[in-house]
Amino acid sequence: MPSLIDIRRRVRATKSTQQITKAMKMVSSSKLRRAQERILSSRPYAQELLRVFNNLATRVDPAAHPLLRNDPRPARTLLVVITADRGLCGGFNTNVIKGASQFITEQGSATDREVALALVGRKGRDFFLRRGFDVLYEESGLFQNVTFAHAQAIAKSCIEEFLGPDISSVYLVYNEFRSVISQRVVVERLLPIPKLESASAAMDSVDYLFEPSPAELLNTLLPYHVSIQVMRALLESSAAEHAARMTAMDAATRNAKDMVDRLTLYMNKVRQASITREIIEIVAGAQSV
Repeated sequence: MPSLIDIRRRVRATKSTQQITKAMKMVSSSKLRRAQERILSSRPYAQELLRVFNNLATRVDPAAHPLLRNDPRPARTLLVVITADRGLCGGFNTNVIKGASQFITEQGSATDREVALALVGRKGRDFFLRRGFDVLYEESGLFQNVTFAHAQAIAKSCIEEFLGPDISSVYLVYNEFRSVISQRVVVERLLPIPKLESASAAMDSVDYLFEPSPAELLNTLLPYHVSIQVMRALLESSAAEHAARMTAMDAATRNAKDMVDRLTLYMNKVRQASITREIIEIVAGAQSV
């Protein structure tokens, strides 16, 4: 049976952990509100821009710009994996890594092509680098303050790899923010810009007139579109991370409270047993005298 000193030490340690998890929950809650405002304000613009360029890719000759090409070259796929820089956020990082691993397995078995990686976030970087994956690009430490410059840098790297001879497509995998208690792992194609799947949707869509020339406009707008989609993925991941951490820390705080209650009850029982034993010893000693 542990001594009272050991039990009191465990109670103090658990209470300290409870204070830390409670503080982390409050910090994540504050950051979540700002991140949620950013993603809810940027999501409609990014989604509408994606719809417009999906439509545009359907109606414009793919030869008009390299980012629209969709030729079946025997080249590799670049997968951009967006994870967090820190842990203590439940299954947030694990779910993204599982989604990326599943994509790599399915892509390799279906096309016999290798998958190269672009890693955003320290957790994903550490996981895949330790296992010897081919990493073309890595970035960490940007989720403290996500800016459009970060998205442009990642998009520029993806475009350069796509325009080279080794990469034929670029995909994103990240956690999409749905609610405070719900995040969904999303795998979506970034390059080449996907076309509308439905022919009727393409026929009913708007017919675009270009001024100035299509080549000049596409050279400016398509890289911007790629940066916007990367920015949306970063904001989605940031909001989902704070939501997952807030939920995990709330559960940890409640578990710590339950553990303190159990330890306190056990400590009282041990103390009561110790007092009872001392009384019995005193009575026995008195009787023997």
